[in-house]
Amino acid sequence: MATPQLPNSRTEPDGSALIRVLSYNIRSLRDDTDALARVITACAPDLVLIQEAPRFFRWRKKLARLAAASGQVVLTGGATAAGPAILCSLRATVERTDDILLPLTPGLHRRGLATAVVRFGSARVGVISCHLSLRTDERYEQGRMLLDRLAHMGVEHVVAGGDLNERPDGPTFRHLAAALQDCRTTAPWGGEFTWTRSAPHRRIDAVFATKGIEVLGCGVPQAVPGITERDLRAATDHLPVLAALKIPAS
Repeated sequence: MATPQLPNSRTEPDGSALIRVLSYNIRSLRDDTDALARVITACAPDLVLIQEAPRFFRWRKKLARLAAASGQVVLTGGATAAGPAILCSLRATVERTDDILLPLTPGLHRRGLATAVVRFGSARVGVISCHLSLRTDERYEQGRMLLDRLAHMGVEHVVAGGDLNERPDGPTFRHLAAALQDCRTTAPWGGEFTWTRSAPHRRIDAVFATKGIEVLGCGVPQAVPGITERDLRAATDHLPVLAALKIPAS
């Protein structure tokens, strides 16, 4: 049975908005950036939650080139958030952005959050991109800080996504899923596993949404026109997660 396509982005007569959100670990653009841009473009996202964006020499230019090649603009993040970034389509009206560095544990990588508040028509939504620690205790604390940040964004509806470095049965993943909708569990669509690209066997990347958002489908975009298995494997070491969401009018 063929996988049905996710609904296209649109604004409804009541002011609510259907949007597509893509979460993607791009491995600092160390792989095939043309393939990466083709995958992003084919997903037709309104928001792209990036992990492992370029952080060093000419990182802004590299991220801007990827955005332009995939029909997006850079919203926030990159080196200023220690890797997470957010891209958006021109459909989004930006209210504010904020890059947050999380506490540094000596000997481990610095982590951060890229955050923004945007509007699509009359629908207002907070956005968070994250990449959590490889260490269990630090990862759990970072998940707690993510939820705390979400609660203080001053918006009713929030979408958060990223590379959790943990499966759904892990303590941090379960903690997030208890407070938010795990979009893949709420409305399964496409593929499930996001790592590794050559032999996917783990779901460690996810998109979450607050309870008032309607999840229309979420998963790895395996049967989307314009996306090939070759491009998915060449683009980066993770597979992307695409979600279609309906955001109520504010």
